[in-house]
Amino acid sequence: MLSIGIASTGVLTLAYFALAGHLLDRNGKTSLQYSHLDVLWSVMFVIISVIYRPIEQLLSRTIADHRARGIAGPPMRVPMAIQGCFALVFLAVALPLHNELAHQLFDSTTLYWIFVVGIVAYAASYFARGWLAGHKYFALYGGLVFMESASRIAFAIAAAVGITHGQSAIAIGIAAAPFVSLVVVPAAFASRAAREDRAPAVGDAALDGPAAEGIEEAVSDLSIRRGSGFAISVSGIQLAEQTLLNAAVLTIAATSGSTSTLPGIVFNVMLITRAPLQLFQAIQTSLLPHLAGLEVTQGRAAFARAIRLTVLAIAGFAFAVAIGLLAIGPFVLHHLFHNSYAYSRFGLALIAVGMGLHLSAGALNQAALARGQASRAAALWLLAALLFVVWMLSGVIADQILRTEVGYAGAAGALALALTVLYRRGSPTASASAT
Repeated sequence: MLSIGIASTGVLTLAYFALAGHLLDRNGKTSLQYSHLDVLWSVMFVIISVIYRPIEQLLSRTIADHRARGIAGPPMRVPMAIQGCFALVFLAVALPLHNELAHQLFDSTTLYWIFVVGIVAYAASYFARGWLAGHKYFALYGGLVFMESASRIAFAIAAAVGITHGQSAIAIGIAAAPFVSLVVVPAAFASRAAREDRAPAVGDAALDGPAAEGIEEAVSDLSIRRGSGFAISVSGIQLAEQTLLNAAVLTIAATSGSTSTLPGIVFNVMLITRAPLQLFQAIQTSLLPHLAGLEVTQGRAAFARAIRLTVLAIAGFAFAVAIGLLAIGPFVLHHLFHNSYAYSRFGLALIAVGMGLHLSAGALNQAALARGQASRAAALWLLAALLFVVWMLSGVIADQILRTEVGYAGAAGALALALTVLYRRGSPTASASAT
């Protein structure tokens, strides 16, 4: 259900922008409005990933860890306070920049307020996601992201059938979506109450597991310092991941001139890794709370087996994608994007290899977060992102597309290797000592 929800979100989001582009380009004079809508979404996505996804993962990990140890009442106040602080910091930056954002970036005061309201609203949506993931309500999590995307496209459909019209009417769906997604929360509370009525206490299983010894010393309260450290570390990880995905486009755009088509070609090539990363969120979302409780209740061998199976599945998927791109990659991209660029089949296969390494790094990263190694993992992610940016600016390979393909695969490989070393050095008691 979680995979279906996230996959549907990707499809409906693509349909939303396809429909919006058609509607706003109808008279041939409003294509710039669609560009501003695209900018609005892109900027929002980066900001939301950096400031809110860390709290989702903090809450997910903390709740799952407490439930595995049998500690009642997992702390909510500290994650909520940190989430609120992140939202306030965003407002403190965005509100003084009203004129610059409204008139220079979005060219619309309405889009600016949709930007502000939407990002603030996503604070509640991502908090709900963390709570659902921590309690392993993955079907409801899938329902939440599906409701978000379905409500967003409803505004575009309303414009298409003539109920509304114009850029603002379509864009309001971006701000409304996080509010609508919260309709699944009452169902989650009802499901939790029903589960508690018919099941024994969560702690019963934990008291019989490998973590029984010393469970009384487990820390039941999440401090502001520890929670903030985790959230800031994950923010760094999210920023590094966005850099790996976007640095090539930005550096090539900055060095190639405004009339160059190379940034668009690079964006098309990087879609090979963007789509699987979107789908892999389903695995990441379920993997962190699973790992956070697994080593506590079943031991280190079960933890290692979960990581090994995930990485093997990713390797098989990446191998299949690489073979497919070697066979028909240039043909598919040429017809999909309707351009005449001569894509290299070996370069595309190299991107697929990089994608597999990137996904493996994501799985190993969840292991590091579950074991309380967030700061070390963040340092490795930021270093890999920095190396990729330096590589893109170095000009070692004259062909910028090939430079991107080699650099991305190399950076992802270095990151996966470094996280593997961190994982193998992980203490079997690391997760038991962290909250």
